[in-house]
Amino acid sequence: MTRHLASLLVLVFVLSALTTGCARAKLNTAGFAITDTITVNKPLDETWQDTKAVLRELELDIYTRDKRGEFVAYTPMKRHLYIFTPHRTQLSIRMEEVTSNSTSVTIETVDQVYGVTPLTYPDWHDRKTSDNEEALAILESLRTRST
Repeated sequence: MTRHLASLLVLVFVLSALTTGCARAKLNTAGFAITDTITVNKPLDETWQDTKAVLRELELDIYTRDKRGEFVAYTPMKRHLYIFTPHRTQLSIRMEEVTSNSTSVTIETVDQVYGVTPLTYPDWHDRKTSDNEEALAILESLRTRST
């Protein structure tokens, strides 16, 4: 009897290891982002200051700011009524000088959810983006400031 029980336990353990797996490859997030670009008629330094002001006006959390022309900002974390998983949107903003008086602004929008698996630390994970409303609001504000 104990021999059958031991065999059954080993079989259950092997099957659970095979079906769940020990680790998995990172999710391929290619194509998850929506990218929007405009060119404003201002030098890079002024565009950088305007972008910083717009992000503050929209009450976004500025995580990284680089005077060479880059911001990483996040929308405030929120939970949907029927889903308890925290959600937010990451906005990666890059500015490149086109001429001395014009700057190209590119915003990449990626939705994120907060989660953990049994073998990983809690972290934000990218998800496919369906709405770039925040990016369009930032670009429209920059467009009105440049005229």
